[in-house]
Amino acid sequence: MSGKPAARQGDMTRKGLDIVQGSAGVLIGAPTGVACSVCPGGITYANPVNPVLGAKVLPGETDLALPCPLPFILFRAYSSYRTRTPAPVGVFGPGWKAPFDIRLQIRDEGLILNDSGGRSIHFEPLFPGEISYSRSESLWLARGGVAAQHSSQPLSALWQVLPEDVRLSPHVYLATNSLQGPWWILSWPERVPGADEVLPPEPPAYRVLTGVVDGFGRTLAFHRAAEGDVAGAVTGVMDGAGRRFHLVLTTQAQRAEEARKPHTASLSSPDSPCPLSAPSFPDTLPAGTEYGADNGIRLEAVWLTHDPAYPDEQPTAPLARYTYTAGGELRAVYDRSGTQVRGFTYDAEHAGRMVAHHYAGRPESRYRYDDTGRVTEQVNPEGLDYRFEYGESRVIITDSLNRREVLYTEGEGGLKRVVKKEHADGSITRSEYDEAGRLKAQTDAAGRRTEYRLHMASGKLTSVVLPDGRTVRYGYNNQLQLTSVTYPDGLRSSRKYDRQGRLAEETSRNGNITRWFYDSSRSGLPCAVEDGTGVRRRITRNRYGQLQAFTDCSGYTTRYEYDRYGQQIAVHREEGISTYSSYNPRGQLVSQRDAQGRETRYEYSAAGDLTAIVAPDGSRSEIQYDAWGKAVSTTQGGLTRSMGYDAAGRITVLTNENGSQSTFRYDPVDRLTEQRGFDGRTQRYQYDLTGKLTQSEDEGLITLWHYDASDRITRRTVNGEPAEQWQYDDHGWLTEISHLSEGHRVAVHYGYDDKGRLTGERQTVETPETGEMLWEHETGHAYSEQGLATRQEPDGLPPVEWLTYGSGYLAGMKLGGTPLVEYTRDRLHRETARSFGGEAYELATAWNTSGQLRSRHLNLPQLDRDYDWNDNGQLIRISGPQESREYRYSDTGRLTGVHTTAANLDIDIPYATDPAGNRLPDPELHPDSTLTAWPDNRIAEDAHYVYRYDEYGRLAEKTDRIPEGVIRMHDERTHHYHYDSQHRLVFYTRIQHGEPQVESRYLYDPLGRRTGKRVWRRERDLTGWMSLSRKPEETWYGWDGDRLTTVQTQQTRIQTVYQPGSFTPLLRIETENGEQAKARHRSLAEVLQEDTGVTLPAELAVMLGRLERELRAGAVSAESEAWLAQCGLTVEQMESQMEAEYIPERRLHLYHCDHRGLPQALISPEGETAWRGEYDEWGNQLNEENPHHLYQPYRLPGQQYDEESGLYYNRHRYYDPLQGRYITQDPIGLKGGINLYTYPLAPIRYTTGVRTSYKCIWASRSRPGRC
Repeated sequence: MSGKPAARQGDMTRKGLDIVQGSAGVLIGAPTGVACSVCPGGITYANPVNPVLGAKVLPGETDLALPCPLPFILFRAYSSYRTRTPAPVGVFGPGWKAPFDIRLQIRDEGLILNDSGGRSIHFEPLFPGEISYSRSESLWLARGGVAAQHSSQPLSALWQVLPEDVRLSPHVYLATNSLQGPWWILSWPERVPGADEVLPPEPPAYRVLTGVVDGFGRTLAFHRAAEGDVAGAVTGVMDGAGRRFHLVLTTQAQRAEEARKPHTASLSSPDSPCPLSAPSFPDTLPAGTEYGADNGIRLEAVWLTHDPAYPDEQPTAPLARYTYTAGGELRAVYDRSGTQVRGFTYDAEHAGRMVAHHYAGRPESRYRYDDTGRVTEQVNPEGLDYRFEYGESRVIITDSLNRREVLYTEGEGGLKRVVKKEHADGSITRSEYDEAGRLKAQTDAAGRRTEYRLHMASGKLTSVVLPDGRTVRYGYNNQLQLTSVTYPDGLRSSRKYDRQGRLAEETSRNGNITRWFYDSSRSGLPCAVEDGTGVRRRITRNRYGQLQAFTDCSGYTTRYEYDRYGQQIAVHREEGISTYSSYNPRGQLVSQRDAQGRETRYEYSAAGDLTAIVAPDGSRSEIQYDAWGKAVSTTQGGLTRSMGYDAAGRITVLTNENGSQSTFRYDPVDRLTEQRGFDGRTQRYQYDLTGKLTQSEDEGLITLWHYDASDRITRRTVNGEPAEQWQYDDHGWLTEISHLSEGHRVAVHYGYDDKGRLTGERQTVETPETGEMLWEHETGHAYSEQGLATRQEPDGLPPVEWLTYGSGYLAGMKLGGTPLVEYTRDRLHRETARSFGGEAYELATAWNTSGQLRSRHLNLPQLDRDYDWNDNGQLIRISGPQESREYRYSDTGRLTGVHTTAANLDIDIPYATDPAGNRLPDPELHPDSTLTAWPDNRIAEDAHYVYRYDEYGRLAEKTDRIPEGVIRMHDERTHHYHYDSQHRLVFYTRIQHGEPQVESRYLYDPLGRRTGKRVWRRERDLTGWMSLSRKPEETWYGWDGDRLTTVQTQQTRIQTVYQPGSFTPLLRIETENGEQAKARHRSLAEVLQEDTGVTLPAELAVMLGRLERELRAGAVSAESEAWLAQCGLTVEQMESQMEAEYIPERRLHLYHCDHRGLPQALISPEGETAWRGEYDEWGNQLNEENPHHLYQPYRLPGQQYDEESGLYYNRHRYYDPLQGRYITQDPIGLKGGINLYTYPLAPIRYTTGVRTSYKCIWASRSRPGRC
């Protein structure tokens, strides 16, 4: 039973192919390379413990990592597990391993590799030049002794990057876990021979790590002392960029001598407690421990002694420092600032057995062990405690919330695996493994099985068979690099590599190709990237591999600067924009400054938590944390939000600035089961065994969610009534969503090309009685050869084409082949000029050196605007030729007032809110008001109205407020709002004198987009009575994604083209219905169907549709010509079948919008201002000039004005501009902000577009940068 390959490397198979895997192929007997235990960092709980091992573990804590192509990364890994064949204790003491503590024991019966996790991996002896593969560890172990490996050996190419003396020496061993490297070189430390030694000494019966060589020949060298007290230990390291590090080592005797001296700040611990007394600090340590033989050598400090980029400037302090107990155990770790960042405590009776540890500023986690050294209890103050009970092939884990999990294991040593897990909610999952311990199947809690199929030789995953039978397949090259992924829908992505194994080309599943280029065969990082458009961007790096300059498609360059520790200190962009960053000695960002000198500062706690952000004007935002680093409060401008947590770290209570609370509950596996809002609205959730939401309850509304075998949602019901239904094609792509809205069947249909890209979206509305089509709207999308979405086909309009340069920067726009809009951009690709209608409209845009908008000037001077900003980046003034507005803000950044000045106007309008952001009567205008807060965020009254809400927090009624002392005439107006089960407004009425003045009903598609509106107004009938009109005003709406593109009234159709990627309207196209009717014609597919009486297959209809578009454009593709030839048809024959196309008369206008996207004017192609509007900061229209009676309903981005209600429809809900907030709560809940009603409280700068709330809440500012 040798464990060796059944075939020799290079042998031929029946089909003439080499067997390339060697010992990774079919083996005879037991596998080689099996570890004594599972990986310590595998399954872990809490802080952390590996219950399969029963060990306290700390996988890979990094103390030092300077950027470099082949860096020296100094980390520490701890495990209380003890192997039977340990290596000697490492430089961090018993239980700990450093990366250079890897050791190979050479014994007669085999080889034992002691890894950095403290395990022993057993291999059979190797002959010179032989390579063995561990299937369970995915690790190759090789022995030198040959100049080259056979070409059939997958490691043959990587072998050649090794130095020749290493390859030829049979005394050198090597290890790698990748065919691309790096190699770990296992040799022996040089030593100075004794005076009586004549011949060179024989190599010892072990090997240690002496170097690392990557796939490009770069070397990370470990220098070991050749003589003295620390002979054989690593004292110096040189990284791949030539930096040199000195490792200060001490012996037990030296540490004992230091302990006898009077206490002063030592090199290794300037802030350390007083050393132990001399009697308690022995001069020697026991020669052996449970963790191996111990020579007492410990690492005290790491210094950077040479840096090629700073040859004359070296650090004056170590990069890392360490102190030890009297027993030689690691006690404390200090960073380069001298701050203690880690502390450890050990069992006095068992050297190296960790019983407690803590991070700087954090509580101490404590551990208890049984007699065999397995962890039985973990105590985390103010957190979850854990108990571990061990049985035969079973471990029970119970936390302090009495949640219980059970792990069942099979196998021994390094092949022990968890095959069954009982979760805290009682569900059970199972796993299956092959003989090498590799996962081959999983069964979820619902009994559904997923298979993982592995390559017999390499162990690489070749396919995943999902529970529904769909399969994902993976392909590899002979270097085991991923070359392809074939998805269940049939689409495929692929990768290509160059001879050095570097990624050279990647094709995404939609066909986009990205290529990478390298400046030399020894470079592992690309010097250029080419995207699908064929545009190449150049990358320059410094000697440490960091990005130094990035040159874009236009030749414009951004430069980057770093400090000696690799931290970015400056970014210099084109147009003079620069930002600067500075750091404290601990490496934390403490300052960011722009080109104008405006500085934002950051403060931290001893634990490293960000505690304050100080804005350029000195205002502070503060964050407080609990003992474990969870934010418990955020304070800005004197207003505080707070969060409370349970022992499991789950947020249980959220307190807003008004002191109101929202609470949360969870199930045993941490899924949210109940949320109670600030207003008492309660929502509950239930899940299936696999974690999918199956039921949600909202104040009596019970929604059931149903899924197919592929976990795709298929339908929903609400209170037993059908709601949305989803349909998918054979690819698994969504093709239709439908539901009933006010009795009408409303559906959305999707079409795709063969690359899975969306090519069409069609909305339909059918009458409930007959199924007659009431409304149909379709938008098409087409893509360039480079994969850019550059063509849009609006319903009933000529195609819209976007002209781009580089990687997709917008340069212009065409409608039906006619250029309409042109853009000019600066060196940062920001818009600086826009023209429409030749010289009819010319807009010039300028920016300041901080990247903020400075001015927008036109050849229509009345629309000119200049912008001023304060040091905090807030807009404080907008100046025009006729008017100027100045803005004031609170310390929380909320807009508090606007001062407007004009020729005959000087007015100040204040805005007051309660602490949570709800609008209050301004104390200056309403000094008698006693309102200070709305605790539930429901505004019950203001100066004009009284409001009433339903149990869901939806505005149900609004009534004119009758001021005190005014005689009531019973003529107040009352507005009533009614909603569907998805909280969408479906019926509105306004009543006065007990009679309805107006009624309206609204239809929505399954995505919540409004598709129809019917309005009945009060009018005088033929008998003279006043009543609601018998026939409603009908309006239909068409959408392209989240953007409203078509408004169809009974007289006209208005279509909008938006600026790409935004909600800012660009073009308004109006077509009278009569003209639209003339343009209707049968499609080519409809002509052929009606003439032949045969229903065409869907695929044929699609082909004919494409052909018709090409024929009308006068450019038939080669693919279409080939298809016609196969059918025995000609282009001329098909042209003769097409109906004539009538080009309707259309009115075209350009939208001129403000900096937020709110329309200010409509400009004709002749440069005439056909419409002009003025608005306040919340979108209320103040003035309008509309000589041509144009219908212009758009307000702030994504909003559409409804004249009947005065509300603005905003995609998911309705906005009340008078209150500056929404009338219903945010459907995405707290993800949209803590106040579910608010619009951005600084609306002159921020708007939501399709988003339903401003998401930049203070809690997100726990790290520097933009939200």
